Amino acid sequence: MYAIVETGGKQYKLEEGRYVDIELLENNVNDKVTFDKIVMLVNGKKSKVGTPYVDSASVEGTILKHDKAKKIIVFKQRPKKGYRKKQGHRQQFTRVMINKINAKASKKAASEEAQGEE
Repeated sequence: MYAIVETGGKQYKLEEGRYVDIELLENNVNDKVTFDKIVMLVNGKKSKVGTPYVDSASVEGTILKHDKAKKIIVFKQRPKKGYRKKQGHRQQFTRVMINKINAKASKKAASEEAQGEE
């Protein structure tokens, strides 16, 4: 089972027992964090796609560390003009260990599925 989660303006694929590097969060190390913006839950034939988010689903995780990514070089140059600019950048990130994916079916969704089966 995995979930597609939206956080920090990006979407990430999260699985239980794995860690993911996401945009920097303001929480402290070893804090629990909950992601509520679940775009999609995939569990074999019981997959759910949100409109835009899946109701009553969440992903729980623990913050492992805050760090900076590998340095990238940004180099700008204008040909024949003598303009050169070299600049480096290190993006900050938060590493989160995914503990649990909660895929509770809401009462509204459960009643709609029951009516569809009849």
